[in-house]
Amino acid sequence: MRTRWLALAALCFAELLVMVDNTIVNVALPTMARDLGAGTSGLQWIVDAYTLVFAGLLLTGGYLGDRFGHRRMLLGGIVGFASVSVLAASSQTLGQLIATRGGLGLFAALVFPATLAIITTVFTEPKQRAAAVGVWAATSGVAVAIGPVLGGWLLEHYSWSSVFWVNLPMAVIAVVAIALVVPGTRPEAVSRFDSVGLVLSVIGLGLLTYSVIEGPHFGWTDPRTLGGLGVAIVALGLFAWRELTIEHPILDIRLFANRHFAAAAGMISVAFFALFGFIFLITQFFQAVKGYGPLEAGLRTLPFAVVMAVFSPVAMALSHRFGARVVAVFGALLMSGGFALVEVSSRMSGYWELIIWSMSLMAMGLAFISGPCTQLIMDALRPEQAGAGSAVNDTTREIGGTLGVAVLGSVLTSVYTSGVGDRLAALGVPQSAAGIAEDSVMAGVEVARRAPAAVSDQLRIAVQDVFVEGLHSAVWVAVAVTGVAALAAAYFLRGTVGGHVAEAGSADAAADSTLEVDGEVVTLRP
Repeated sequence: MRTRWLALAALCFAELLVMVDNTIVNVALPTMARDLGAGTSGLQWIVDAYTLVFAGLLLTGGYLGDRFGHRRMLLGGIVGFASVSVLAASSQTLGQLIATRGGLGLFAALVFPATLAIITTVFTEPKQRAAAVGVWAATSGVAVAIGPVLGGWLLEHYSWSSVFWVNLPMAVIAVVAIALVVPGTRPEAVSRFDSVGLVLSVIGLGLLTYSVIEGPHFGWTDPRTLGGLGVAIVALGLFAWRELTIEHPILDIRLFANRHFAAAAGMISVAFFALFGFIFLITQFFQAVKGYGPLEAGLRTLPFAVVMAVFSPVAMALSHRFGARVVAVFGALLMSGGFALVEVSSRMSGYWELIIWSMSLMAMGLAFISGPCTQLIMDALRPEQAGAGSAVNDTTREIGGTLGVAVLGSVLTSVYTSGVGDRLAALGVPQSAAGIAEDSVMAGVEVARRAPAAVSDQLRIAVQDVFVEGLHSAVWVAVAVTGVAALAAAYFLRGTVGGHVAEAGSADAAADSTLEVDGEVVTLRP
């Protein structure tokens, strides 16, 4: 019994290692820009190269784990992650750093799905599995908030390369812990290798992620964006068709006929849409409007991690008592309420008076969605599907998060860019300086700082006010998305009992499609 929980701790630490890398580099970007001569586009690709490869290969990583053993993939992924971290820390050019960030994403795609797949294998008793999945889901959310704090502290003491060197001791700890307490897993069935399916999944997921990342820069109606999305849809459609027609698919597409499985995956995507979008917005607000440094800004995201950690086990207990539907709906409403609270903020809003409360509501809502919905997804899978199924769960997180940054960031940028030029022109700022300020809010703050003392405060206030207007517009999108998600969860998650899918025989069961879950026959619902 004790060994199981030690194994859970080791697996969550491995999960923490790869998830922290999603956000730890953000606070180092200004230093990287100076040392590597990187422009805005280059800095974006330092961040996005990791996300692009990670999301594009998650399904592949899960499938390889199902085929060759999840513990083997996990250990190999961690060792590869540490090795590429050395190359990233030693990068001398922007191109080298972007390439190594892609390499980190590749090995992270081996690690992440393996952690959840092993958890579902180790914890066979439903209540223990629910608790373990809740801890795993909480770790994922906590890691996103820990990244800026750890990165900020490192930058206060060391160079930007430290955000990669820190991966080495963490990887050593993870490998030793896994080797000692995590049991090996044998593939349930070794079928013919589906190379065509793998290629289609990589093309489809990779192009989808790339098009979402580049959408705000090229424009959502640009032929490159529309073409990329179109090819991605075709590739994913061909992948789905192939998986429906071969004997041993990478992913059983029929699972999406189960409205609980599909709705739970959608809810997780929405939750991480809101989370990544929020982190993107709030870190800019802290630094550009409140004037916090990297470490100060990172520390002020810590309550998000604390609330997430505290309420994740509460969410699982409530899900077991009242069902995942009630808990997930409540979680979506909490997230929507947290974003709505931001609408009353201004550049003068205090951290303790307003910001921390909106942040806490969002964190609580994420906890109420992530754990119960992850459990619904994993309960719908057969043992031999654990890796591919957990990869679906992980991919929804990454795609949702990428969309959150792209969409909310695009709305914010559109409002800010169109408004700050007019506001600065009205104050008599030369067009050349106003053009620099339009590039980003941090650039606008820098223009104000370098202006003559007589007008510096006026310019800074104008830049900050326009940014807050853009923040409000972006947040309305998050309010609407999470509000609609609450309605969708209330409808599509009907029939969940005690956090699980109800047994076969309910009113809307489809008699010709069933799965066995924890020894019980569960009906796939259309």
